[in-house]
Amino acid sequence: MKRDYYEILGVSKGASADEIKKAYRKVAMQFHPDRNPGDKAAEDKFKEAAEAYEILSDADKKAKYDRFGHQAFGPGTGGGGRGASNMEDIFSQFGDIFGDDAFGSFFGGGGRGRGSSGGRPQGQRGSNLRIKMKLTLEEIATGVTKNVKVKKNVTCTTCSGSGAKDKNSVTTCNTCHGSGQVKRVTNTFLGQMQTVTACPTCHGQGQTITAKCTACRGEGRVYGEETISIDIPAGVSEGMQLSMGGKGNAGERGGPNGDLIIQIEEESHQELHRDGLNVAYDLYISFPDAAFGTSVEVPTIDGRAKIKIPAGTQSGKIFRLKGKGFPEVQGYGRGDQLVYVNIWTPQDLNSEEKAMLEKLNSSSNFKPKPDKNNKSFFERVKEAFN
Repeated sequence: MKRDYYEILGVSKGASADEIKKAYRKVAMQFHPDRNPGDKAAEDKFKEAAEAYEILSDADKKAKYDRFGHQAFGPGTGGGGRGASNMEDIFSQFGDIFGDDAFGSFFGGGGRGRGSSGGRPQGQRGSNLRIKMKLTLEEIATGVTKNVKVKKNVTCTTCSGSGAKDKNSVTTCNTCHGSGQVKRVTNTFLGQMQTVTACPTCHGQGQTITAKCTACRGEGRVYGEETISIDIPAGVSEGMQLSMGGKGNAGERGGPNGDLIIQIEEESHQELHRDGLNVAYDLYISFPDAAFGTSVEVPTIDGRAKIKIPAGTQSGKIFRLKGKGFPEVQGYGRGDQLVYVNIWTPQDLNSEEKAMLEKLNSSSNFKPKPDKNNKSFFERVKEAFN
């Protein structure tokens, strides 16, 4: 079972971004592979910390985690929380934490900074995109796949994202000689300290472009459109945000894509209302039907259902249809449908109807006689939600 991300980093749920970053650095330094050579347990804790930081350092992912825990990043939720698959991934993802300072130097000369081990870094990462998606209650109940056209920066097909006019328009950087890094050694009271930073000339690419692609003007991306298939899990709710990794704007010169953030909006239903996992429906019946009893059909998010109204049903009675509500996101529970009975009172009576009602009103059987079995409105509502 996965440990709580806040527990892994040793911070509270209300910790600021700076506090989370500082806590991650501390844990990462403690379990850094160069400080614990050959220690598999330390390496696992290092990866675990990286996974926790991946979620808690991203405002959208952190919000999802705070609301749904690890279930927010299960299958079909758009990724996130998977953690880096190996050490190179971790150093590549969080180079701003491991590189450009003394951190790497104390543990092996900074050889794991940006652009090392797993090849030089790609260009600048693309920005995230946000879209709103309206869903009906029926779609929310079952889950749905939506194909949407998104206007965004896409990889240039002319240069395949390189930004160069052709393969002969790329040359090895003269500053870093193709490594993508520059090293600097300084003397400190602790001895010599070596730092490794991205090459300022090629920005860590190891190559420079002599002639830019005419289609994208050297960016490696152009403005275009992509049709994206989005799997919406059952049970989502208004305001919830889902994330699809790599479906945002394309990065510059082969850089990784940003993410696509999908904000859920619920379309109003003509007859049904959502209340958490439950569905509410107002049923109006006539006084004779309430007195004699009847059978009626009511709408549900699964279709129509028939319910029996017993004789003598009082206004405010709540019938519960088990399992006719919404499922939990990535869970096993399901809400109910609550049918609220309202006895319709005629507003315009003719003389004949008035005479009949006056005669009935004189009967003692029509005088209100509530007893302990007749619960108040608030008791009925409280019972319905327990």
